Amino acid sequence: MAVALRSWVANEGGKHLVLMLWLGANTWLFLRTYLLYSTGQQYHYLYNMLGLGLCVSRASASVLNLNCSLVLLPMCRSLLTFIRGTHMVSSKKTRRLLDKSKTFHIACGVAVCLFSVVHVSAHLVNVINFSSSYSDDFPALNLARYRGEDPKRIILTTIPGVTGVLLVLILLLMFISSSHCIRVTNYEIFWYTHNLFIVFYIILMVHMVGGALKYQTNIETHPPGCLRANHSSPEQQDEDLVQAEDEGSRCREDAHFEPHSPQTWLWVSGPLCLYCVERLYRYVQSSDPVDIVTVIRHPCNVIELRMLKKNFKAQPGQYVVLNCPGVSSFENHPFTLTKCPTVNKETFGIHLRVVGDWTERFTQLLLPPPRTDVEILPVVQQRSYPKVYVDGPFGGPSEDVFNYDVSLCVAGGIGVTPFACVLHALLDGWRGFRLQRLYFVWVCREIQSFYWFAELLSALHQKLWQENRPDYFNLKLYVSCTNSLQSMSEERYHLLASRLQVGRPRWKLLLDEIGKSNKQNRVGVFCCGPKGISRTLHRLCNSARSGGTTFEFNKESFS
Repeated sequence: MAVALRSWVANEGGKHLVLMLWLGANTWLFLRTYLLYSTGQQYHYLYNMLGLGLCVSRASASVLNLNCSLVLLPMCRSLLTFIRGTHMVSSKKTRRLLDKSKTFHIACGVAVCLFSVVHVSAHLVNVINFSSSYSDDFPALNLARYRGEDPKRIILTTIPGVTGVLLVLILLLMFISSSHCIRVTNYEIFWYTHNLFIVFYIILMVHMVGGALKYQTNIETHPPGCLRANHSSPEQQDEDLVQAEDEGSRCREDAHFEPHSPQTWLWVSGPLCLYCVERLYRYVQSSDPVDIVTVIRHPCNVIELRMLKKNFKAQPGQYVVLNCPGVSSFENHPFTLTKCPTVNKETFGIHLRVVGDWTERFTQLLLPPPRTDVEILPVVQQRSYPKVYVDGPFGGPSEDVFNYDVSLCVAGGIGVTPFACVLHALLDGWRGFRLQRLYFVWVCREIQSFYWFAELLSALHQKLWQENRPDYFNLKLYVSCTNSLQSMSEERYHLLASRLQVGRPRWKLLLDEIGKSNKQNRVGVFCCGPKGISRTLHRLCNSARSGGTTFEFNKESFS
């Protein structure tokens, strides 16, 4: 039980702590603003006119201000990478929280959408009340021009109304295009609509300029509810006279109202400026195109790019963002580095699977159409290449593979790319890390996929055997599809053939085996692959293991 609790805290504790702090901040802001507008004397007359719609609209607006400012921070990739690499963040737990930045971005985005619905609904009630509860006693408080004015006319002829409609339309487009089905089937729609955030923030900062809601400025000389000499209703005047005599309160002057100065810019200007500065820095850093050294066509529709860029430095586990103007000037796509530059060799590489419109057009620019007689082994082709710009590198969870005594890397298909860079680092003789044992599990549907890094795996195994460290690297390969099953018959891949198993891994038995071999230790589990694999591993890492071993789960996710 203690081990299970320790495992849960290690994997979920920090995430849930941040979640509770975030929910607490949203709840506190909502309640604080709600009570201010429902009980504040400066809003007495406005509250009498609008009722609960006033409180709900302003409370939800405060929550929106908070989340519209927070939603930008997780997208500051260079800033997060800088923090990961400095002594400011020395704890693996804190770095693992930074790896959840995309999840936090989504949570803030969902909160913006939900509270926008609440905010809009409350303001629709407010507009109706402005029309039906038109105040003859306080004309300056009215948004409507006369009693019974059409609410639609009020919305379409005021700055808050028009900007509100535009904000709702933009947010609706961004929300719909963020759905999983659209991102998978047509990433371009997601990319273009998400960049409407620039227009969204510009409109958001002028949303309050019209001054629809006003507060009383002279409470001392005109206490709310005091008796006014020129009250419009004699009967109401008698009632207020009794109340005023009881309270000893009489109006010394008429009530004065002023609109609130816009507050949204105070919330969003800081994060927005930070994000813009970061984007400018990234633009300058990626303004020169890279030199494409080699393009290699691998089996199963995978392309390998070897590139060269001046002063480019990266660590295993990091990723870059590619832009090819020949395909699209505005689209950028992240790819994990499979080869980092070293002192002896400055080139770096990525592997990409041709899936979707962008990768298909990009591949057509890189390589001519494949011949029908292409063999399984990679074919190297030299030719002129299009301009490609590289942004990054940016930090990822797999950077921490070397920060554990024991690490388990689990890859599904093309998800092997983050760990290929780790294996290259071991092959190139990187030093200065604490890793003592590496378990590597790679699951593929087709046996041809293993040829992507077959030479790398064989070379690393041979190197470790020559150094008398055969137990350092534990390799397991699984092919899940048994249709047309072939074997890796080449002599140089004999090692891989002996490590190859048919079927899917039995994850629980695998983790139990690792736990028994590494008792009372912390094992870093790194996963990049299908959701089914990651969910299973995540669940098993949170449960108790034999030998008191704690498994800390890390999932690769591009922000």
